[in-house]
This record gives sequence, C-alpha cells and structure tokens, in this order.
Amino acid sequence: MDKKISIVVSVYNEEDSIPLFYPEVMKVLPDIGWDYELIFVNDGSADNSRAEIYKITQENPRVKAIHFSRNFGHEAAMIAGIDHASGDGIICLDADLQHPPALIGEIVKKLQDGYDVISMVRTRNESAGMIKNVTSSGFYSVINSVSTTKMQKNASDFFGISARAADVLRNSYRERVRFLRGYVQMIGFRKTVIEYRAADRAAGKSKYSIRKLFRFSMDTLVCFSDMPLHLGIYAGAVSAVLGLILLIYTIVTKVMRGAPSGYATIIVVICFMFSVLFVLVGIIGVYIGVLFREIKGRPLYIVEETVNFERK
Repeated sequence: MDKKISIVVSVYNEEDSIPLFYPEVMKVLPDIGWDYELIFVNDGSADNSRAEIYKITQENPRVKAIHFSRNFGHEAAMIAGIDHASGDGIICLDADLQHPPALIGEIVKKLQDGYDVISMVRTRNESAGMIKNVTSSGFYSVINSVSTTKMQKNASDFFGISARAADVLRNSYRERVRFLRGYVQMIGFRKTVIEYRAADRAAGKSKYSIRKLFRFSMDTLVCFSDMPLHLGIYAGAVSAVLGLILLIYTIVTKVMRGAPSGYATIIVVICFMFSVLFVLVGIIGVYIGVLFREIKGRPLYIVEETVNFERK
C-alpha cells in the first residue's frame, strides 16, 4: 500500500455511538486499497467517550486519539484532526453514523482520480426535522446571495480532501470564527460532489440546538460577506425616499386642509427609523465581536493528550 488515507472523526459526548461506529468503519477500511489511520478527536467530552476511544486505541495501533483540554467546538476538532493527519488524503466525518462510513471507498476513488476536494451533499435528512431542514436550506440560499463564494447547497461536514488541499487549510485558514466546510469549497483545486442520504443518529442526541445554529449562521455570514455592513447605505436611501414622500404629504395636507395631520404617521416613521438604526448597530456589533475574537489570537484548540502518534 503506497498511499494512506486519514479518517478524522469528531467526538463530543458520543459514548454510545463510538462502539457502533468503529465496527462499521472497519468493515470498509481494510478493503479500500490504501493504508489508513483513524483519528478520533475528543472535543472535551464529559461522558465516557474517552474511555471508549482508549479501548480501541489499545487494540489497534492505527487508531489514534487527540484529547482536548476542554470543549472547543466541532470546527476546532475537525481542523485539529487535519493538523495531525499524515495521509495522502483526509476524510472528515462524525461518529454518530449520520455520515455513512460505507461511502469512504467512493471518496478514496475520487482522490485516486485526481480530485482534491470531494463535497458530500445530503439529499435527505429526515432525522433533522422540518425546522432544521428548512433553516439549513435557507442558510445556503442567503450565504450564496450575499457572498462572492458560492457554496454547494446542503454540503456537510462530511468531506474528503487531498494532502495539498489539507496543507492550505493548515497554513492559511486559521480564523478563530470558522466555517470549515465553506473553506473547503473556496480553496479551489479540482472538485467533485457525491450525494448521500443522511442516516438516523446511531445513538445520543444532536449537540446543535436552534440557538447554537443561529449563532453559528450569523458568525458564518459575517465571515464570508461584508454585505450586511452596506445595509446602512440602503436603509439611508430608503429613509430619504420615505422622508421626501412624507414631506410632500405634509405640504399637500397643509395647502388643502390648512393644517398638517398625521400624528400616527409621524410616530410610525420614528419607530421605523429607530428600528432600522438598532438593526444596523446590532450588525456592526456582530462584526466587531468577530474582529475582537480574531485580534485576541487565542489558540483554536489545546491538546491535553495524544495517543498512538509518533513523538517528534
């Protein structure tokens, strides 16, 4: 086996999923024709995920583990796995079996064909529920309309990349506020898509609430587009037109009726103007918050322990 594939698995409180995930992935890896390493990235799990990973690393030296000092988030876990991977190709997926390990062989074939980026696109995800499916679709529509980077709709955190694509992510895309699946699609190189149907979670519950998804979406939006900052210009133009209309209305009323009327109209206009103002202030605040996190320059993650990695 001249080539090696690195499988990066993000883990956060998946003690029930890991014993189910490992046998499934091991049904595939011995038959793909490449050597392999399986890297579990434990994102500060509070359950027995660490112990479950330890059992596997003891029985199989090709299984490696990275344990964070605390929870840093899914994005940090994925880039940590990429940072530590040594394969000619890297595949990122989750441990909950919603990303089918059976497709690893297809991704490897695409890498063999010379593709650098293989985006896995969900065709269906019934377990997510209607609200998350609708909001996910809406998110991609919004980000594609305001960003110069056009993203593959319904692309997931299940993807494959070549070694040279991984080097770009390791060396250049080191923001603290991150959207890795977006970076994967914007780095260029030769790209392709594989469609898949998301399976039900093997065990446990989703770690992303609607609130977390909304905040994540807002951070992603400001990272990939400065269009919201231009809303002030558009709002100013609209307000100027509305002000001109109100001025004409007041003059006409004065001439025809002798006295301007419309106390309610004035109140509505004032409320509208203040609403626009506060929205714009909020948007600017989000951008400032992102800049503040970037300027502090804190580490993306802190590794407490690694297992089965060669010491340098």
